[in-house]
Amino acid sequence: MTIRVCGAITTFSWGEALNDIKTIGIIAHFVILIVLIVRVMTRPHRDPASRIAWMVVIAALPFLGVLIYILFGEVNIGYRRVARMKKILNQIPPMAAISPGEEKNAEAQVPEHYQHLFRTGKSISGFDVIGGNSARLMEDSNATIDSMVADIDAATDHVHLLFYIWLPDNNGTKMVEALKRAAARGVKCRAMADDLGSRTMIRSKHWTDMQKSGVQVAAALPIGNILLRPLHGRIDLRNHRKILVIDGRITYCGSQNCADPEFLVKAKYAPWVDAVIRLEGPIVRQNQQLFAGDWMSSADETIDDLLKQPIAAPQTGFPAQVIGTGPTVRFSAMPEMFESLFHAARRELTISMAGCQNNHHLSCQE
Repeated sequence: MTIRVCGAITTFSWGEALNDIKTIGIIAHFVILIVLIVRVMTRPHRDPASRIAWMVVIAALPFLGVLIYILFGEVNIGYRRVARMKKILNQIPPMAAISPGEEKNAEAQVPEHYQHLFRTGKSISGFDVIGGNSARLMEDSNATIDSMVADIDAATDHVHLLFYIWLPDNNGTKMVEALKRAAARGVKCRAMADDLGSRTMIRSKHWTDMQKSGVQVAAALPIGNILLRPLHGRIDLRNHRKILVIDGRITYCGSQNCADPEFLVKAKYAPWVDAVIRLEGPIVRQNQQLFAGDWMSSADETIDDLLKQPIAAPQTGFPAQVIGTGPTVRFSAMPEMFESLFHAARRELTISMAGCQNNHHLSCQE
């Protein structure tokens, strides 16, 4: 192609222009590769094996490797979310004192060779080991839901609920109806569910019915625009907590989501078998604090008054401690905790869990 510019004749070649664009693209790609590889090598809290794997993916898959790393390469739910969570946690009142006259009951009697385990736990969540607790292991998934519903029906002050997966099935709707009944009695009900894991419940009529009945609801880690979400943080990092606190006296801890054991969303793996413990005692307040942090990070409400009340310890019992991880704690928190538990075993080690992700540190304990 020949072009006359200000009386001069200039020859323009599309082939040369395309070659220039390709050259610029290749150079830009290699610059991005180098930047990402340096980031992989220098980013804290990453296992050596993970660093090597990501460098191979980035270098071996042109363009695609870069995209995969941007979407899934870093544990990041969004800097604004993390900043808000840290701000909320810093504002939460410190753990309240034990009710006068009951301090002796809350003293934790821990053998010396196990004390380091609770120090490790405290370094994660900031909670001390506390005594005066009692517990009952639930028989199965349906018995757990029935027990939760019975406790909600007996609630007189408040019910706090948080689930990763809450389905609009038989057990899920049992919980919905129990919360609606409690709200009708004047009980303050706060229900929270993960926006991805519980999307069918949150987008169902049951969710709006709870709101109309006076139940306060909130979605944890809302997704928003699914196309823009990866630009602000990984969509697959979710709130996996399962917490129920009733009147500050009863709490449940375990692996069960709010759903039938047939778990229709993944029916081929059914029936799901979960372990859940119903607890009473001072340990309930620690689960309450954990819920409060998540609730106040997602809902425009402060529940500090509940956290300032003295902690009841009416009887003696076993020592316990709540350990909660998340985006505001160090990356290695749970592997450290499990490693400490493994090394503390002297005669026997029994492991029971709903799921286990392959981890270099834990694999080395075998």
